[in-house]
Amino acid sequence: MKEKYFHALVAWFISSSAVFAEEPKYPVNLIPKELLENVNVVVRSNKTFFSIVNDSSAINSTHEVFTILNPEAKKFAVKALFYNKLEKVKSLEANLYDGNGNLIKKLKNSEIYDQSVISGYSLYEDNRVKVADLTYGVYPYTVEFICQTRLKFLFYIPSFYVRPGERISIEKATFSIDFSKDAVPPRYKALNMDKTSPSISSSKERIIWSWNFENIKAYEQEPFGPTAEEASPAIMASPTRFNFEGNKGQMDNWSHFGDWINSLNKERRKLPEETIKVVIHLTKDVKSAEEKVRILYEFMQSKTRYVSIQIGIGGFQPFEASVVDRVGYGDCKALSNYMVALLEAAGIKSNYTLIQAGKDAQRMISNFPSSQFNHAVVSVPLKNDTIWLECTSQTNPFGYAGTFTGDREALAINEKGAVVVKTPEYKAEMNVQSRMADIYFQTSGDAMAEIVSTYSGLQYETSQLNWILDKQIQEKQKWLYENTKIPNFNIVSFSINERKDIMPVATVGMKVSLPKYASISGKRFIFRPNVMNRSALILPKNENRKHEVICKIASTDIDTIKFSLPDGIYPEFLPKPVSLKSQFGTYEAKTQISFDGKVLYTRKLILLKGNHPSTAYSDLVDFYNAVNKADDLKLVFLKKT
Repeated sequence: MKEKYFHALVAWFISSSAVFAEEPKYPVNLIPKELLENVNVVVRSNKTFFSIVNDSSAINSTHEVFTILNPEAKKFAVKALFYNKLEKVKSLEANLYDGNGNLIKKLKNSEIYDQSVISGYSLYEDNRVKVADLTYGVYPYTVEFICQTRLKFLFYIPSFYVRPGERISIEKATFSIDFSKDAVPPRYKALNMDKTSPSISSSKERIIWSWNFENIKAYEQEPFGPTAEEASPAIMASPTRFNFEGNKGQMDNWSHFGDWINSLNKERRKLPEETIKVVIHLTKDVKSAEEKVRILYEFMQSKTRYVSIQIGIGGFQPFEASVVDRVGYGDCKALSNYMVALLEAAGIKSNYTLIQAGKDAQRMISNFPSSQFNHAVVSVPLKNDTIWLECTSQTNPFGYAGTFTGDREALAINEKGAVVVKTPEYKAEMNVQSRMADIYFQTSGDAMAEIVSTYSGLQYETSQLNWILDKQIQEKQKWLYENTKIPNFNIVSFSINERKDIMPVATVGMKVSLPKYASISGKRFIFRPNVMNRSALILPKNENRKHEVICKIASTDIDTIKFSLPDGIYPEFLPKPVSLKSQFGTYEAKTQISFDGKVLYTRKLILLKGNHPSTAYSDLVDFYNAVNKADDLKLVFLKKT
């Protein structure tokens, strides 16, 4: 395509962006009143025009205008454009207007920062960033960014989220894709929209798809509701055919996408003969396939470390296994490829697997083949189960996916291309916090406690417990003070241990002093039996709930607390047992006098994962209110003298 076409295209796209207009632009008083309710920023205009030049290049043009109403939205006054050798910034304009729409400033090129963004864990990276900062101290004000980048590849088309967060309203937004009539059309998938198909216009040689949006009110996330991103109208798009640095491929289906990944990985799993001999030696007397996988996984962990590789095709193609074996490092792709090679040397089939990782990562849209992944792991399909291996961590328990890669779909690359698979789901009976405590009271109300808590499944990650397990004693003690839910306590001694496994377990033991844990009122001796696991979640009532109720994680908490009371104290009041059942979980709590005269308190709370209709929200409020009330009950004892 001729260069003059792109000049004309860009001129058409940003024709509204001239900054020397005589009349004010974007005055705040022209914003519809309903778009100013409960918002921090108003998107006056957001235009994205993605033009596919051919199967190996594209141009992305954006024109964004934000009216910033208060300091909560000042991040919208900064525009950062990341670029590298394959993605070049062709232009970046930044203009600042006051509340009346008068031009205050037009950034000069010398005022746009340009710097490297090499990260601390990256070995090879050529990323840089241009930053235009229009932060202003007088609210409201408006910023305008006009940008164009040129891609020397075609592998993805950026997704377009109409409403990119909470307390953001939209005056106008447009997303357009332009491509040649002679080309294989790209594909799209519209989310959270009534009208999913685009408006179509064309010229003699080109076709333009456009989606237009106007006057969209701000979104405020409801408790246990979808995030702004999850609820936003959005368009995902993807090329059908693509070319990345001479590596051609198709992603009209997952099998073809997998073929392309296989082509990148081809001949990259050869190990040195010496390493193959080590693999055979380590596994020769081991009968269990799972145990062989464990041995080789721990061998890989001991031999390698993670570094990031983000240069060109290196962002998608792993180092050769022989290189990782020699140098002892690699990124997620290289380490996963190396793990597959080690297993192959032991005669165990495994799959290099692509996934969208992260605790709150957007889930894979499995019926829309496209580039949706930020991580690689290894899946090992055995006779009775599939083992998942996170290869970038030297400390991750064998087979544990956790919140980073657990309970989501992924793409396993195999000899036939690829297949969508599901990572492990952690259910309530797996995610268990179990606590046993002995508490010894003095007549003053002070107490000493010996507490042992175990955390398994996803609860192994409670308050990032898994990250401090191999830290120094001072860091462990700091974690205990910050995450032990007792109002007033002092640690006398403690221990923290773990058992690494597919279902890992961390055990925390503490001996603590509890000053004035019981209050003394005349002859009365009063304390709460729930020592350190009281529910405090207070949900606001909402009679006009709009979205479904989403409970994302299932868990089980079990507490068994035994109290030894001073002589001469007897119960005046013991609460009746509490039993709650709902679609969200169950709760049981009971206080009784044991055979040896001690007070025994038991509590069990099971929370269930699931999606529920919006009408169920009031039941959720009632459930948590009842749990809060039961957890806050006090025991009352009397002194005989």
